[in-house]
Amino acid sequence: MSTTPFWIEKSLEEMNQQEWEAICDGCGKCCLHSFIDSDEDEEEQFSSTDVLREGEELLYTDVVCQYSDANTCACTRYSERQTLVPSCVQLTKDNLKDIFFMPQSCSYRRLHEGRGLASWHPLRHEGSKQPMHDAGISILGKAISEQDVDLENDFEDHIVTWPERDID
Repeated sequence: MSTTPFWIEKSLEEMNQQEWEAICDGCGKCCLHSFIDSDEDEEEQFSSTDVLREGEELLYTDVVCQYSDANTCACTRYSERQTLVPSCVQLTKDNLKDIFFMPQSCSYRRLHEGRGLASWHPLRHEGSKQPMHDAGISILGKAISEQDVDLENDFEDHIVTWPERDID
């Protein structure tokens, strides 16, 4: 039996469901509200995208989904998340190519881009998220619930750059 960790031995596409789920570092950044800022006129019709186009920038806020647990950075309604929040994107092997919307530190993105799992990843620490929190990668202590914010009027006050942080 191989002693090489599965994330080194297998590609994302080769992983079984349990391995796939274990790759998630649980940082909670994917639960932050983000939006695409564009140089285009606001009157121009918005269309869904699977890539950033020229003149567009992905901006993150510190506002997190109401179902995110502030202490664990995990979804409190994980199995129902897509029903409760239709815009919640489930990352799969099929849509992995469209991963631009995930933060640079996202473990799926890191593996997809050939950068490997970060040194702070829970799989490298017997499941502990503490090294990730210590590295400042997770939303722990940095996010505010969408229930406590008026995003329609105050979203610009919540634009942040810390979700883009990625260290190894």
